[in-house]
Amino acid sequence: MLGKSIASNSVLLGIFALITAGVLAGTKLATNDRIAAAERAAAQKALLQIVPLERHNNDILVDTHPIPAKYWADLGLKDGGDINLARDQGEIIAAIIPAIAPDGYSGNIGMMIGVNIDGTLAGVRVLTHTETPGLGDKVDLKKSDWILSFNGKSLSYPRLDGWAVKKDGGDFDAFTGATITPRAVVQAVKRTLQFFDQIKPSLLKPTVVTTNASEAEQ
Repeated sequence: MLGKSIASNSVLLGIFALITAGVLAGTKLATNDRIAAAERAAAQKALLQIVPLERHNNDILVDTHPIPAKYWADLGLKDGGDINLARDQGEIIAAIIPAIAPDGYSGNIGMMIGVNIDGTLAGVRVLTHTETPGLGDKVDLKKSDWILSFNGKSLSYPRLDGWAVKKDGGDFDAFTGATITPRAVVQAVKRTLQFFDQIKPSLLKPTVVTTNASEAEQ
């Protein structure tokens, strides 16, 4: 009887463990889906903040250009990403580029960086971070307007050596009691502008629509 009882309990424990594992796995998947959806919504909102509707007449959410793998490390991207393109009457007016500053005080700082076709910044938005509340979190527009100081800047304004926080001899303000976070963001924006200079010719290259041989001969 004791052996049967132990065996029965073992089976019940096994079934309970399987059910628990299934519930935990389902909860994790649902949580991951909600997090991904929230991140997509934040990215969409940031796109339209950087290049508002009155500036473009295309769907910038789907008008994209893949980032070549050789540039992923420059932008802090492990799995690549896409550039969102803003157009007016078919002409590209701005590119919105994803980038990650890997050297924030508390880890990665995920951003969207808008660059006008003339190389000036249309805007910068921080989408994800784990910086210290009340200090490093001032990179978030909801906490401070510091991020707006990038608007209109370029690699020539300020000069290249000005792309640093003032503590390092540059032109950008840091936060009281927090230098690491703004330093990381400034350097990531600078690298993104340098990337844009390199990718711009391929963005502006006319798109060639291929046809089959019979159509091409007509």
